[in-house]
Amino acid sequence: MGFRKVEAKIDFSKQEEEILSFWEKEKIFEQTLHLREKANRYVFFEGPPTANARPGLHHALPRYFKDLFPRYKTMQGFLVERKAGWDTHGLPVEIAVEKELGISTKPEIEKYGVEKFNTKARQSVWEYKEEWERFTRRSGFWLDLEHPYITYDSGYIESVWSILKKAWDRELIYKGYRVVPRCPRCGTTLSSHEVAQGYKEVEENSVFLKFKVKDKDNTYVLAWTTTPWTLPGNVALAINPRFEYAEVEQDGDKVILAKELVEKVMGPDAKVTRSFSGKELVGWEYEPLFSGALLSDTPNYQNAFKIYPADFVTLEDGTGVVHTAAMYGEDDYALGEKVGLPKFHTVMPDGTFGPTVGKWVGRFVKDKEVEKEIVADLKERGLLFGEMSYKHDYPFCWRCETPLLYYASESWFIAMTKLREKLIANNETINWVPGYFKEGRFGEWLREIKDWGISRE
Repeated sequence: MGFRKVEAKIDFSKQEEEILSFWEKEKIFEQTLHLREKANRYVFFEGPPTANARPGLHHALPRYFKDLFPRYKTMQGFLVERKAGWDTHGLPVEIAVEKELGISTKPEIEKYGVEKFNTKARQSVWEYKEEWERFTRRSGFWLDLEHPYITYDSGYIESVWSILKKAWDRELIYKGYRVVPRCPRCGTTLSSHEVAQGYKEVEENSVFLKFKVKDKDNTYVLAWTTTPWTLPGNVALAINPRFEYAEVEQDGDKVILAKELVEKVMGPDAKVTRSFSGKELVGWEYEPLFSGALLSDTPNYQNAFKIYPADFVTLEDGTGVVHTAAMYGEDDYALGEKVGLPKFHTVMPDGTFGPTVGKWVGRFVKDKEVEKEIVADLKERGLLFGEMSYKHDYPFCWRCETPLLYYASESWFIAMTKLREKLIANNETINWVPGYFKEGRFGEWLREIKDWGISRE
């Protein structure tokens, strides 16, 4: 028996092309489906790419991992159909069409015509389809490219509605609010990817405010905020029950703040007359900053204008007391959900103050003059303790450079928290590699799982 000479320089690319040619000629992938058509299924749907941009090297590596497991299950005798898919919705498609048309805002799209814009988008998503198919075949990634699912097809959309109907029947879908970064000019929310494109360093005026404690003479709780426009929407104050707080006498008033921050905020000569645990503050009531900004017939009104405990309160900045406007911040909204704060908008979707905010109704909340007037009003009523210039990064709309507002928008949710115990139980049956993911990163995520906001604008 002779030995075959091995070439010193192997042409791997030629070898790959020969194998690909053999697979295609003999229909090897199709044979795996035919021979196992009555076998147990191992279901794999390709996470769909968007074909309005070219494939790149960064697409190749994850596809090799995705190809590995279906091949292994095929070798075990399973029917693995490997459904290809095309993502035809979403931000990348919209941005590509906007660039082509030279527009960038919602009003411009509406002027051009939503139907015409959608037609353009449908054309755009197939621009590099053939290139993606060549890339798929050349990389040896087995997929059923002849019968793909396409996200804009009515059949696909109906399948999603069918799933949502099943979730609705199980009482897993509800309507609530989700705090999202919103451009008031464009009239739309922005994804985290978009927000990351628009941060700028800004210098703004932050304010220290005195909240008058109810039924206690000349007693105030001191809070700090960098967003004066949210003050008419104040519904609560948050403290950290683990911190120690101090009562400081100043000009006949008693001012309460975190003990550790007294010298920093009030100076070295501040006179502390009393110290106590943050737990003692919980439940105290105070007088609203702006009378009438929150309507008294709003559901859960009775829970407003009280002090609540919150772990997100820190000693890094401010006073150890956080002004809480439940509809204009993620931490604020989460606290509101936990303790049942009223959900009432003092700001309209276009970024102007609503009808309950008196003299500023109809004016843009981030207008510098409006912020100055709010601060002046508080000063006139003796509630402004001090002002401080504050440099920080703030997100602006990447399209039109309007400052974004973190705004509680009406949203639909899938109640994943109702499924927590079942998900944790299922995770116990899975063999994780590396093993520490089971109780570590993935296990932690399951234990702290949040309801899934499925609305998009």
